[in-house]
Amino acid sequence: MATQKKRFNRIKIVLIEKEKTNIWLAEKIGVSKAAVSKWCTNDNQPMVETLFKIAEVLEVDVCELLVKK
Repeated sequence: MATQKKRFNRIKIVLIEKEKTNIWLAEKIGVSKAAVSKWCTNDNQPMVETLFKIAEVLEVDVCELLVKK
């Protein structure tokens, strides 16, 4: 039985809502496309400082990027 991966961030969802791509975000915040891809799949999580940068470029409150428990 496969265990469900925990979701900590909503970066992928917010990107879709804002009609932006992983590549666009990577270029805007100066990270690799692979890093953004791993955040979007919740394989890795961005550092707090990076999360604030992401929120700024997406023009959302940083809380919108996090999964509420």
